Amino acid sequence: MKALARTLFGLVALAPAVAFACGPTRNKETTAIQIDAPADKVWAVVGNYADMSWNAAVIKTEPTGGSVPDVAKRTLTLKSGKVLTDVLTAVDPAEKSISFMTENEDTSAMPVRGYASKISVQDNGGKAIVEWRGAFVRGYANNDPPPDLNDDAAIKAVSAYQKAALASLKLKIESGS
Repeated sequence: MKALARTLFGLVALAPAVAFACGPTRNKETTAIQIDAPADKVWAVVGNYADMSWNAAVIKTEPTGGSVPDVAKRTLTLKSGKVLTDVLTAVDPAEKSISFMTENEDTSAMPVRGYASKISVQDNGGKAIVEWRGAFVRGYANNDPPPDLNDDAAIKAVSAYQKAALASLKLKIESGS
């Protein structure tokens, strides 16, 4: 009985260390916008994985692998000159949703790791509601991250990126350009 008590005590004593060693918490950011256009028209733009020119932060999209999940990839050159690569993880035209995840971890381009995104388009009385859900961890995996790679920096960067991208999508579709 004493051996069992010592074992249980040891496990309880180790629990904080194990929890502490698990790394940063996964963050989530959801951004939505209404676009004055039919959902099908918006989906035709968003659902085209090979072309992200609707995102004002992206100056070049280089796709490979077509539109097959887990095969299709794209390299995005940002206005900053930084390059991101992501892989298509799911696409559902009936639900008007597309999902992708960063493949390279360039924290100088975006201070996050494992950035998984899902963009969905829904009809709202003839107008489209576009929702971008992002899930990610901060760019620094260890404890005591530097300010530019901590949770606040990661959340701020993802929020700004998603908001700006959806604003440029709205502008592109509503202006007809």
